[in-house]
This record gives sequence, C-alpha cells and structure tokens, in this order.
Amino acid sequence: MHRQRSLIAALIAALVALWVVPASAQAEQVLTWTADNGVTSYKSAPATATAGPATIVFENSLATGNTTGMPHTLTFDTSTPGYNHDVALDIIANPFDASGGRHQAQVTLSPGKYRYFCAIPGHGQMVGELVVTDGGGGDTTPPTVTASVTGDRDAEGNYRGAATVTVSAADEGSGVDTIEYNLDGGPFTAYTEPVLVNTVGSHMVHYRATDVAGNVSAEGMVSFTVVEDADTTAPTVSATVTGNQDAAGDYVGSATVTVSAEDAGSGVASVEYEIDDTGFRPYTGPVTVTAVGDHAVQYRATDAAGNVSETGSVAFTVVEPVEEDTTAPAVSAAVSGNQDGSGAYIERATVTVTASDEQSGVASVEYELDGAAWMAYTAPVSVAAVGEHTVRYRATDGAGNVSSIGTVTFAVVEPAPVDTTPPTVSAVVSGERNDTGAYVGSALVTVTAEDVESGVAGVEYNLDGGPFVAYTEPVLVNAVGSHMVHFRATDNAGNTSGEGMVAFTVAAPPVEDTTPPEVVAVVSGEQDASGAYVGSASVTVTATDAGTGVDTVEYNLDGGPFMAYTGPVVVNAVGSHMVHFRATDLAGNTSAEGMVAFTVVEPAEEDTTAPTVAAVVSGNQDGTGAYIDSATVTITAEDTHSGVATIEYSTGGEWAAYTGPLTIGEAGEHTVRYRATDVAGNVSEPATVTFTVVDPGTDDCADSDTRATVIIDGDDTGVANVDTGHGCTVNDLIAETATYANHGAFVTHVDRVTAALVADGVLTKQDRTRIVRAAARSNIGKA
Repeated sequence: MHRQRSLIAALIAALVALWVVPASAQAEQVLTWTADNGVTSYKSAPATATAGPATIVFENSLATGNTTGMPHTLTFDTSTPGYNHDVALDIIANPFDASGGRHQAQVTLSPGKYRYFCAIPGHGQMVGELVVTDGGGGDTTPPTVTASVTGDRDAEGNYRGAATVTVSAADEGSGVDTIEYNLDGGPFTAYTEPVLVNTVGSHMVHYRATDVAGNVSAEGMVSFTVVEDADTTAPTVSATVTGNQDAAGDYVGSATVTVSAEDAGSGVASVEYEIDDTGFRPYTGPVTVTAVGDHAVQYRATDAAGNVSETGSVAFTVVEPVEEDTTAPAVSAAVSGNQDGSGAYIERATVTVTASDEQSGVASVEYELDGAAWMAYTAPVSVAAVGEHTVRYRATDGAGNVSSIGTVTFAVVEPAPVDTTPPTVSAVVSGERNDTGAYVGSALVTVTAEDVESGVAGVEYNLDGGPFVAYTEPVLVNAVGSHMVHFRATDNAGNTSGEGMVAFTVAAPPVEDTTPPEVVAVVSGEQDASGAYVGSASVTVTATDAGTGVDTVEYNLDGGPFMAYTGPVVVNAVGSHMVHFRATDLAGNTSAEGMVAFTVVEPAEEDTTAPTVAAVVSGNQDGTGAYIDSATVTITAEDTHSGVATIEYSTGGEWAAYTGPLTIGEAGEHTVRYRATDVAGNVSEPATVTFTVVDPGTDDCADSDTRATVIIDGDDTGVANVDTGHGCTVNDLIAETATYANHGAFVTHVDRVTAALVADGVLTKQDRTRIVRAAARSNIGKA
C-alpha cells in the first residue's frame, strides 16, 4: 500500500513544472497559497488577481501549520470547461523538502477564471477558483444557481406520486446564458422548464449554469424519493370537429363535435359540454350543430377520484349547404361489455350507435330493442336482461333522409360466481453457475402463475427495486452484481397475489484480451513562427491497454529500425523528421503504427548556458520528515536555448542516465547527486538531495472496515470496498456510523466523498452513482 502511494506521488511529481524565480525577476504581483494538516481546504488562498505577470508562492511548511509532513500540491486545472487553461502549474511541497515547503513560480495570467486543486489522492476537496480581471470590468464571475424540490410529501418527507425540481440561476454581469441538469447520473441536458420526476424510487438531480461570458458555476445537487400515491391527476380531454367543409374551412350544413377523454389513474367518470355558453350538459355522444353562424363548444371531464380537467374549447362556423342533401346518414352500432369464452356478455351489454352525415348533418338517431317501439337514441343502451337480444337502429339527417335499418344481435348471461382467491405465483432462476453459486455472464428468471377460478390476467415483476412491469417472457439479467427480482400475479377477478422474491448474483465471464493497446505521441519543444522546433524536438510516446496491460513500446526515427522506447526521444539534427511508434500488450496484441512529423532548425544563437536542474523527493512521511517504506526522487531539467539532452544521477557510484523517477526502498539515509547536459554540451553543476527512508508504520485506519463490497445501512451496492490510501477503505470514508444533522447531510457527505474518489481514480462514475443512490435510500440521518 505504501509503495502504491509512493508511485501515485511520483506520477504527480513527474508533472511538476517548477521554476524558481530570482528576486530580481519576480513580478510586482505576488499571489500566495498556504496549506497545513487539513485535507478539505487550503489554509489560505487568493480570490482575485489582475491579468499579467505574477509570482505564485505556495507554502506548506511548519510555519503555515503543517506539523505532520503531509505533502500537498497546488495544481491549476487545464481541462475542465469554463476555466482558463493557459497556465500549467503543478507544485508539490512538504515541510521537509529541499525548500522547507516554500516554492515559487513565475506565470502570466489572462482575464477569466482559473480552477486550482490538490492532486494528492484523498485531498479532492481542496479546490477553489481564482478570478483574474483586466481592469476593464469584464465578467469573470459565474452565475449563482439553486434548485428546489416541490410536491405533495408524506410524513417521512417522500414525494407522493411525483416531485418537481425547479432550477433558478442569476448573473449580475453578462447575464445567464444556459442552465443544464442531469437526472440520476445521466448526461447533462438543457433546462427549459421545471423537471417532473414521477418514477418511484430514490433520485438525484445535478445542475449548473453558464453566463454569456462563458463562466460556468459549480455543480449543485438535490436528492429526494418518490413513492406511489392516489390519483390526483385530472383527465386529459380533447375535441375534434368534423363535417363537410367548403374552401374557406366553414362547415356546410352542420358540424359534429366529438369529445374524447382519458384518465390513466381512476378512470373517466363523466364528460360535459356546452354550446355557445348555454350551460354545461352531459356528453353522451358526438354533438351535431346545424345552426348557421359562428359557434364555440366548451368541454371538460371528471375522473372517478373527482379530479376535473381544465375547460377546452373549439370554434367553428356553419354555413348554408350549397346543394340539396339527398344522401342518408351513415350509421353503425357496436356492442361492448365483459364477455365470456363463448362471446356472451356477462351481466350486461352496452350498445353504442354512431351516425354521421357530411351534408345536412345528423338530425336524430333511433333504436328498437327486441321488437319494441322505436325510441330516440341519446346515450348508449344498456341491456341487463339474461337471454338473446336484437337491437335495430337508424338515423335521419337534417334534410329528412333516413338511413337503412341496421341490426346487432347478442346474448347476456348471468355472471359467474365471485372469485376472491388470488393466483399462486413462483419463480426459478437458471443459468451456468460458478463454484460460489454465482451465475456466469447472465441469469434467466422464469415466473409461473396459476389461478383455477377466473384465470390469470397478468403477471408483473421488478428488478432491483425498479418499478413493476408486465412479465411476458423469462427475464434475462446480465448486469454483473447482486440482484433481486420481486414478482406478483393478478387474476381476471382483480385478486392480486402477495409479492414473491428471488435473489442471486451474476459474475462476469472470463474475457479474452484481443484488443491492441492505444498509443499516441506528442512533439514538444520551442517553436519558431513557422512551427519548426528550434534546436531540438522531444517526442513523448504514451500507451495504455485496458486488458492485460502494456508490455512494450517501440519507435523508429526517420525510417531506422524499431527500438525500445524508454523515455522521451530528443531529436536535435537539423531537418525534417518522422517518428513511427507502436505498442504491444501482454497478450501479444500489437497496435497499428502511428507517426508524427516535424522539422528541427538551427537555434538563433549559440547556447553557452548550462541547463537548470532540480530534484524533488516525494512519498509518505512520518512526523520527523523521514519517508515511510520508500522515497521517490524526481529530477527535472530545463534549457531555454538548445534544450536538455541528458539528465544523470548518482547514488554514490558512477553517473547513470536518468530516465524516470527513482524509487529507493532501502531503510537508511541516502544522498542522490544529479546534473544535466544540454544539446550544446553545457553541463550543469552537480547538485545533491539528502533524505531518510524508514520501515513502514501502521495504517491511518487501524480498525478498518474490510467488507468485500460497499454496504450502506445494510444495502449492498456491489461496488468493491477497495483501500483508498493510508489503509482506509471506501466504507471507512463513507462513515455510516458517524452523526449527521439530517438525512440530507449524510447524502451530501457521501456525494462529496465519492466525487473525490472518482477524481482520484479510485472509483468509476458508475460506482459513484450506485453508492450515492444507496445512501439516498438509507435511513441514516433520519430522526
């Protein structure tokens, strides 16, 4: 573990670009940051500066309150959108380094904002912003952005049925340009109106805002839980106007208004309409308006829970027909109701008659039941008498044309005995299993239901606490991790079984590595106006492999043979050059060859100045400043003329070529000498750095929570409970047994801890989302 922390510190130190500025060359503007034993914030930091040259001072010393020897960095962010990226500053300091923890660097600042942070793993909360102005009043301040959650809440604070998230932003400078949000770890999308969340479960909404000047606010977050609720939503209702229209769009002779209503909750109870403000009346079928003139029909609907829709309206004009109507209306009938297997209607049948006339319009509709007298049809006809029935029907239009008589025949039977017994339901899990009982690659859940009375109407299931959905075929689960499937069944009489549950684990199948590494190269060095490199160019090749890992990296220069790449390739021969490169992983997969081309030109003047060279010792230190288990020496050199050709070091014997950070694990006192030579042959004076390595001590978390996975309040997230550094696991940092002001404070704590672990490369974004959702589902912090 200590060697891992040393390697992380070495990688951070390898990025350091530190120039010690003589007092005579310092800019008048001095900006100072300080740090102490804390890992949540810098002890002090400037908030504003003026564009132009500045001396950066970073002090992490005994004088600023660092008594443990803890290292910190001052790193400027060069990738996050919304910030300036033109200053590559990365200073590492501790009270026992060669400078006593006080370092300086000369930079040139541009108007705008810089984001700075500490890059040491576990120090992710040490972050801030520096606002740089140009004296002209430009906007460099990000918007302020807030969010609120509203809705009907229960006694536990959960939102019944739905929650609405409203995001607000303000900017006194250039004004707010855009607001964005994401729901439950999804991609950021534009915020244009309050976000309605009606999916049952725990949720998180992150949000941010950008002003017209391009300043981006820090991300905010709200979390909440939606639970099921009674029907509080009014029906949706609409109307259409049909009829024969002339060229102006007016209806010739008549217009028919058809109103439709839907309610996904308790169902539509009634529909009403009124014509030309004459008072609402029940809507039983399409309404035909024949009076010539302008008309407006209003309509509304009420559901079984008493929710009333907003009143809608349609406007239209009826004009006199241009020719005599001699065509009878079209009329049809449909029988509806609950049918048995033979097609007979159980207990009652409803006959709905529909008529239309495109010329003079429908004037009346009539029906007769089982040979009785004709009657006016004003609403669907309900027939409850047991036996065979015949309904005849006809329609008359405004011109007096009568349709042919239509007929429908049907039977009504007694209802079957009432079924009060719910179905029986069960489930089995199948698939290939490993030695631990986990299913390899995927598991198949098959649900079976039976009802000997009214029969099974439907089967539902949910996966891992999600919403219940209809079960139509066996459920294939191939996501790696622990799972639960709940299931239930409902019969045709409406009886619902109790919920059943099966739990199982899916393990990832072995994966063969057939993917070659990814390899890129970057050319660096001083360039002239044409882009040519002055004196020399340095080619840095980087390879990564997500499978078995990178085995070798090779390159060739100007068509020569391929050779092993061990460090940046310095090319100082004047002329045009090409460097080809490739990488091979441990499975033997070799990448395609890449190539970079560039030109080296003579420097403008002879270089007679030796390089500047510096060394930094990093690693985990004890209270005396000694390095625990091992120390890493990182040597950097700079030459502003011909460029650095070689760096050498000695640990007591002969000089050796320096190709990367040196890790020394032998206990005792050590002295490393170092020097550098530039392309012109100038050699720097040898310098030394002395330090002590001692045997490792105890971990910071002696009673560490070493459970295999991250578990919050008994909820197993399936995320590996890895050591995050200093002997502390993810569960240790989550600290579920600590005291919190409320549940929201605990969720915010987990959100911040996991954000830092993602930034440090300990967790993935998917791991973070699973952990924060488990925190939101927990009862930690609730009264």
